[in-house]
Amino acid sequence: MLRPEYHPNAFYHWTEINVRFRDLDALNHVNNAVFNTYFEEARIDFIRHVPEFRKSMEEGISFVLVHLEMSYVKPILHPETLLVGSSVKEYGNSSVKGFQAIYSKDDHELKAVTQTTGVLFDVEKQRPARLPEIENREQYLFSPVSDG
Repeated sequence: MLRPEYHPNAFYHWTEINVRFRDLDALNHVNNAVFNTYFEEARIDFIRHVPEFRKSMEEGISFVLVHLEMSYVKPILHPETLLVGSSVKEYGNSSVKGFQAIYSKDDHELKAVTQTTGVLFDVEKQRPARLPEIENREQYLFSPVSDG
């Protein structure tokens, strides 16, 4: 899986998360299951920043996570502040493939990356729903940036 170096313009949306003491395991680093919680919080924050997705959520159309692939790169320690970048990797008819990365805010060290697939789901009808027309949808795509 891609392990991008930090660049502020690589991801459409950034979420800042403070590591809590309760996130630690017996080895005094963030438990592996908590990484997914950080990614989830950032995905929800990302969805709220895309007007068409936010409107769908208000109408009872929600994303259901159907696939998640994660690579742990470095341990996360306490106290640490994290930056979680979130972008779209690919659009389908009713699905969105996402790409996210967690970095340390202080030194921009990469901690983990994940690729997800979410399906837009009509809660009332209990079936997948088509993605809404998204204005300027390219702006939400992951864009690896090189300094060279």
